[in-house]
Amino acid sequence: MKCPIDDVDLTIAERSGVEIDYCPKCRGVWLDRGELDKIIDRAGGAEYGQQPYPQDGRSAGYDNGGHHGHGSSRGGRGGRRRGGFLGELFDF
Repeated sequence: MKCPIDDVDLTIAERSGVEIDYCPKCRGVWLDRGELDKIIDRAGGAEYGQQPYPQDGRSAGYDNGGHHGHGSSRGGRGGRRRGGFLGELFDF
């Protein structure tokens, strides 16, 4: 299969039972039918989809106390989690 952006042959990688097609040039990722469902199931994302949106339009669980959060007090990479299932899955 060819990358729709670069017209380069896609490389196939299998990670944790999920087949990923990616472009070695632009690093774009394409998934076959059902592969996204596997990723969501394995990442524990099924419970996230069941949370309703709050009625007042604000994000549930995010009270920044009036600060806009244009920085990170955690240092490093802005609080980005390392590793985990998704980190391992897309580490190529």
